[in-house]
Amino acid sequence: MAAVRLEETAETLLPRRYQEEIFSRAQEGNVIAALDTGSGKTYISTLLIRWISVRDAGQGKIIVFLVPKVALVDQQGDFIAKHTPLRVSKFCGATAIDMADRPGWLKELENVDVLVMTAQLFLNILTHGHWGLDKVSLMVIDECHHTRKNHAYNGIMREYFQLPTRKRPKIFGMTASPVWNPRDAQESLLTLERNLDAKVMAVRQHVDELKAHAPKPKEWVHEYPPSPEVYLEYPTCTLWERLSAITIPPDVDIPVEKIRARYEVTLQSLGPYGADLFLYTDLRQRIAQLIEQTMEGNLDTLAIKQYYQDGDVYMAPAFADVLLPPQVQELEVILDDFRELFEDSANPDVVPVTVHLKWCSPKVRILIDILFDQYTSTFQGIIFVEQRHVAACLAKMLPRVPQLSHLIRSAQLIGHGTGNSMYKIRGKGMAVRNQQDVVKLFREKQINLLVATSVAEEGLDFPACDLVIRFDPLQHMVGYLQSRGRARHQTSTFIIMVEQGHEAHIARYRAFSESEPQIRQAYQTREEPRNVSDLSEEVEEGEIIDPQDVAERERFVVPSTGAVLTYTSASGLLHQLCALVPRDRFTPVALPKYEGDFISTIRLPLSLPLPPEHLVYTGPEKRSKKEAKRAAAFLAVKNLHVLNVIDDYLLPVKSIKGGGREDPDGWPLLDVSQVSHTLHVRVRDPWTRGARLYMHTVYLDGRPTAGLITGTLLPSVELACGGIFVSTSAGQEVVFDAEEEWLQRRSLEDFMRIGLWWCITGKAITLPLACYLVPITHGPSVDFAAVERLVREPYGTPDWARVDDAHCGRVLVMCSSEHGRPLILRNIRRDLTPMSAPPEGAREAGHATYRDYWTQRWTRKRHVPDVPEDGPCIEAEPFVRHISCAYSLDHSDISPPISTAAQVILYPQRMCRVAHLSEDIFRTFHVLPELCHRLTDVWRARTARAELGLPPIADDLMVQALTLPAAAAGFNNQLLETLGDAVLKLGAAVHLFNKYPHRHEGQLDMLRRTCVCNRTLLARGLEHGLEQYLTSETQHIRAWRYIAPEGHDPSDPRPYRHAARSFPRRSIQDCMEATLGAAFATGGIQMALRAGTALGLSFGGPLPWTARYGGRLPAKDASPLFTELQEVLGHQFKHGQLLLEAVTHPSFGSYETTSYQRLEFLGDALIDLVVMRYLYFKYPRATSGQLSWARSRAVCASALAWVAVNCLELHKMMLVNNVGLSVAIGKYVPILKEISNIDIINNGWKQDPPKAISDVLESVLGAVLVDCGYDFEKAAAVVELTMADLLAVLTPDLPRDPISELMVWAAQSKCCKITFRRPELKRHDAYSIIAHDIDVVGPVTAPNLPRAKGLAAERGRAVLSNPDSPYFLAKICDCAKVPSSTDAEHEVQEAIDTSELKALDDETEIGFAALARVTEEEFGESRGIAEDAAKSDPAPVLADVDSLSANIDEAMQLHLDSELATPVFLEQLKAAYPSNTVSGSDIVLSNPWYLVAAVAFSASNVPEAIPIVWEYAVQNLADVQEKGLSQEQAQQERLTLARRLREALLQSGLLSGMPRVINSLLALNAVMPDELREKQVLRDTNKHMSEFDKSGRDLFLAMYRGTGDSVQNLLDTAYPDLGWWCNTIGYGVTYGGTDVISQVESSFAIVAALIAVDAPRQITWHLANAQNGGATLDEARAVRKIAMDVAQKAGVAWKAGVPEVV
Repeated sequence: MAAVRLEETAETLLPRRYQEEIFSRAQEGNVIAALDTGSGKTYISTLLIRWISVRDAGQGKIIVFLVPKVALVDQQGDFIAKHTPLRVSKFCGATAIDMADRPGWLKELENVDVLVMTAQLFLNILTHGHWGLDKVSLMVIDECHHTRKNHAYNGIMREYFQLPTRKRPKIFGMTASPVWNPRDAQESLLTLERNLDAKVMAVRQHVDELKAHAPKPKEWVHEYPPSPEVYLEYPTCTLWERLSAITIPPDVDIPVEKIRARYEVTLQSLGPYGADLFLYTDLRQRIAQLIEQTMEGNLDTLAIKQYYQDGDVYMAPAFADVLLPPQVQELEVILDDFRELFEDSANPDVVPVTVHLKWCSPKVRILIDILFDQYTSTFQGIIFVEQRHVAACLAKMLPRVPQLSHLIRSAQLIGHGTGNSMYKIRGKGMAVRNQQDVVKLFREKQINLLVATSVAEEGLDFPACDLVIRFDPLQHMVGYLQSRGRARHQTSTFIIMVEQGHEAHIARYRAFSESEPQIRQAYQTREEPRNVSDLSEEVEEGEIIDPQDVAERERFVVPSTGAVLTYTSASGLLHQLCALVPRDRFTPVALPKYEGDFISTIRLPLSLPLPPEHLVYTGPEKRSKKEAKRAAAFLAVKNLHVLNVIDDYLLPVKSIKGGGREDPDGWPLLDVSQVSHTLHVRVRDPWTRGARLYMHTVYLDGRPTAGLITGTLLPSVELACGGIFVSTSAGQEVVFDAEEEWLQRRSLEDFMRIGLWWCITGKAITLPLACYLVPITHGPSVDFAAVERLVREPYGTPDWARVDDAHCGRVLVMCSSEHGRPLILRNIRRDLTPMSAPPEGAREAGHATYRDYWTQRWTRKRHVPDVPEDGPCIEAEPFVRHISCAYSLDHSDISPPISTAAQVILYPQRMCRVAHLSEDIFRTFHVLPELCHRLTDVWRARTARAELGLPPIADDLMVQALTLPAAAAGFNNQLLETLGDAVLKLGAAVHLFNKYPHRHEGQLDMLRRTCVCNRTLLARGLEHGLEQYLTSETQHIRAWRYIAPEGHDPSDPRPYRHAARSFPRRSIQDCMEATLGAAFATGGIQMALRAGTALGLSFGGPLPWTARYGGRLPAKDASPLFTELQEVLGHQFKHGQLLLEAVTHPSFGSYETTSYQRLEFLGDALIDLVVMRYLYFKYPRATSGQLSWARSRAVCASALAWVAVNCLELHKMMLVNNVGLSVAIGKYVPILKEISNIDIINNGWKQDPPKAISDVLESVLGAVLVDCGYDFEKAAAVVELTMADLLAVLTPDLPRDPISELMVWAAQSKCCKITFRRPELKRHDAYSIIAHDIDVVGPVTAPNLPRAKGLAAERGRAVLSNPDSPYFLAKICDCAKVPSSTDAEHEVQEAIDTSELKALDDETEIGFAALARVTEEEFGESRGIAEDAAKSDPAPVLADVDSLSANIDEAMQLHLDSELATPVFLEQLKAAYPSNTVSGSDIVLSNPWYLVAAVAFSASNVPEAIPIVWEYAVQNLADVQEKGLSQEQAQQERLTLARRLREALLQSGLLSGMPRVINSLLALNAVMPDELREKQVLRDTNKHMSEFDKSGRDLFLAMYRGTGDSVQNLLDTAYPDLGWWCNTIGYGVTYGGTDVISQVESSFAIVAALIAVDAPRQITWHLANAQNGGATLDEARAVRKIAMDVAQKAGVAWKAGVPEVV
């Protein structure tokens, strides 16, 4: 044995001399180390591993450490990893990569040094050609005595002997018992050596040292008397006697004879109590299984009408509802009578009563005496038994025996048993985790006695035991040596219990004991092994394999892959193929059947879509029955490989896990495993400088107004902007004067910079420009004279001589005291001078003259403006700079006008300058952002179309397909992506259906998943360079982006048509699907096939389906059974056999036709696309989430079943051979007939009809597609006609079901630890909601699983979102805090990337989180978690943001989705507040517009807009911050901005309500960089309340001035506490508690909140208070306007309007 105690091992182990001896021999050749348990064989293997890793370094080989049992994988792998620096990977069946995932295995094997795994798993890797033994340098084989007969070790060695000697790996075997048969030890050793190509070695030179480290225990035989016939002291009526009176019907799955046999064995071994305990436990578990099977198979018969109601409270089906035979019910009653004797619900590990000695067999009594005598305070022992049920019963009984009750803490330790879960439930096996738990408790001495089967004999890491007892007779030498090895203390005892008079058992023991020295001597003194040239089968106990059969065995190797088919692997491959056949609960498991004895015939299941002649294979005659079966299976697999049912890796299907390296057509796929989640790409961009420049004439409303110059010939485009129709012409090369070219180019650059400053950006641009808007002559050519005028006087001319009334509305002007603020001249007021008196009500009122007003207004920081006293005045209005590039694809106008005429302002003419920009030019500049955006989009679309070889997809659709949501362009690719997803699904389905005619639905489904998974789409997109054409630029002009790239040499004459961009890698796969959608929307399925083929997708080529697949089937009339069906469908079948196939359920089992499953696979995709197309064209303005949800409601199983029953009556035509299914269909049909089409769409989640009903509809419609020669339009017409009743009620605003609600909420909460769970023993349909391993809700029961799941989701959402609940998610979720959440996030993204939606499992945490994210994205939700979660610590639900740019993008997407805080709207709000003559950061910090806007949004209950206002303001701040500013200063200014915003929101809470402020501040905090978050309280917490009272009174009077006393008296009269509260808490603590914002800004915040909550009296007060604090009339009016605009956009309506500013 090779067990190693990790916890007893020092950090650095030093080899003992006997270990070095074995190691030295192992270096020389293949060795089997025969050493006792505990002697350190594993350490010897680590010495060898280190040596081999150095010797064979650089050869690309690995070391394989093989173990026979799963539990040993972790144990040995951890030891090797601890004592070597090598890369160690551990695999067993439960943790291994999918065997079909060849790329995953290759990646793992290529990046590992030592592979520790179970033998069978490694044999599978070799069999399927994933790796070869020639790439293994060393194989360590633990417990190598198992290398015999058909053990996986022997299978591996058979492959070993197929290699030339020089390519074989070194072998190192380890065992404590190399001999199975002591009667012929020499032959047994020779057989093991032959099988392992190695020599058995024992220690020769250092035997004494070995004995000191592996001592032998004291050993004796203990005899016990035989069991009596009757136990007089045991209750007279035993459980068996009570049950014997019942006759169990033969059709009930309770094998009475087997149970009787086990009962009698247990009675002899343990006595009557133990036997009855076994009987009670076994029958309880069998009856539980019967109930589960009955409810699964006949669920719909259980009072289904009782459950069909609209309520949501259901009782679980009672036992009487389950239609079990009366005899079984009587069994349950009898078992209930014995419950108190055998079942302790509080402690299931022990029995509930004291076990008297007289209830026990003599054998157990002797055992009890031994345990009592051997007990010490440090006692630890193992009792070995033969049978699992004996171990289970004995472990429960011993702690309840009076003599041992205070001494023994026992547990059972048994093997895994069968893989069937119900067998494990019956106590027939233990899961690995439970085994490891028991062993761990034994090591920690919480358990001191194990009752174990042979599983404890070898391998598992146990401490040395004081006592080991063989309770049952020894069977073989290995068991004797292995179990004795557990007793390896110097004082340990090993006892063999034998019944008196059983001399044969005693003789066997003595033979083992006496032969051990001779056996050990045999392999200690043997010479070097002879060469082993081939492998032969030994003849031992068990199956006898004839040498001639072995010699005749065939071996098939696939030449292209090296995969190997052998007699021993063929049967497993067939079972693997059959296991993939889809089945419902009414379909029998598909299994091959064998007939015959020495000539075996194998019949493959009829569910495989094969011709009859390929379903039956007869093998050659063999000399044993098992060998005959192997031969038949081998022949079947070879033929299935020829039929392409099994691929060249001898796998029935390829896996999509881990990323495939080729698609289903065998074309290689780019490995995207290392592709970053954020791509940094150089996208194609037309804007460039170059030796050649091209001018494109721009037309406004059909009139040429300017020229647009760049280094690329641009396409002609059209669009609507600001009420103007804009178009461009084809380009023509600009011809420069040869001698003046440099100057002319420089003048174009300067003109463009100045024009941008005047009309668009308002700030300087440093990098070279890539396009130029210029004035033109009638030629048209560049009007260089006009260019030169602007360049000479960039800020305009003070000369007004040429300006008269005709120029009003046609020229731009700028006041010298409001530099940077362009104005449109509206009127020349020659009747006014600066010395004129302002009229009453004007904004200048309150000053004696206009000059006084302007002087006061423009005086800043000791700078007094020189306002003239004479000259006329002018009226002008602000020129609205156009900061958005967004345009509409349908030519509807979404741009703001060039001016609003809302604010005409008076200026002194002599302080204003006239811009040298003609009306044509500045109006063209106004539309330039949209025009450049449109030109970029169309140029990219056409370039992509040409360079990718795409068909002629419409420009607008191609533009839409390439535009990412992050661009905030007003349109994006999400809608087309949703359509393209359905196109991709059908395109792949049709191709695979025809390419693999003999593969069943399960195989086709896996292949399609590979075709459509995100990983494949990403790979194909990157291979074709699709990322170069994506539009991700945010369509908001914070800075002019049409410039030469940073670092690009402006003197380089070569054009550079690229721009650096970054976007998520998922954008690639989205654009792949969107491109398919665009092609389909343009030219139907034929154009989509061309597009998909151009992009490398598995569509089978661009040839039309009708030409490719049509006419393959022979014509055949349909059965009269389908006459009416064809009339309803409106389609007459040419190939009637398709209809027969379409209605044949897998249970029918006919050689005439296969089942409907393949056609169902096709019809599913067809329906999906037809419904999606219908919705896409009917609701063009709906979001992708809305259409996805509507589609899912129409194509769900319950809706399709409704159509099948109500429209086609397919239930009457189905060919079914299962009573349970027939009954279930019959019961559900009336329910479906009663439901309306509206109800099935809105509440279909509540129904769970048998899946076969919806399947048959899909298969019939799939048959239509095949029958019409794959003419999609004809088939689509049939689908639309069939589903017309459902399509008629589909709308974009369908209500969400509770499951989707929960998932969207979970995704927004950023929690990755929520999942659904079904009870392990499913007695009725129920679901629970688990969050962070806590049962939050459930089990919630209902008449069907969908309804139970929906109800559980509904209640789970309520509990998790309730702050008063102990399971409030914000309390229990730590996903945002725990570092492991990053790994979970990666797993979630991996699941999304590699899985089809329906393949994700919401009963796992990763699957639920992935589905939740996909659902949330589909619904387009972006508001964060609901208000109810905002009242607690936001850490669990709000993710930190890595950078300011990320904040901006997230925030911009947020507000664009809500269509509230758009960039254009925010710019209008900012422009509404009068500008001041300030510069630098004061431009932003002194303008309170963002405070007013944020408070208004908050008070209007739109907290999601707050982050956008913040991001917009902080970006404005960054734009105006001076270049010389230090990082510390810039940071301090940002902190000031953030602090002012937070303070204004807080102060507004007294008026709008604190819950709204809490939500707003939490939303703001979510995007706030950590360095800008507040770390401490700003208010003075040590200040006495009386001080706040005084300061509050002072502020109150300063605001209200003369009306302060009357207002205070009003408050005091209403309620004295109100007066005190307003004065002290309101004005003292809240408004006056800090100096973060000024008094007047507090007034502005108050006004904004009051306007949003519609409090007119207080609005009047505080508008006046703002002016009392120093605000001008214009500023107060601006604040009122900003707050009203925000509130109105948020949906606020005022009962009586908003008071004016007076």
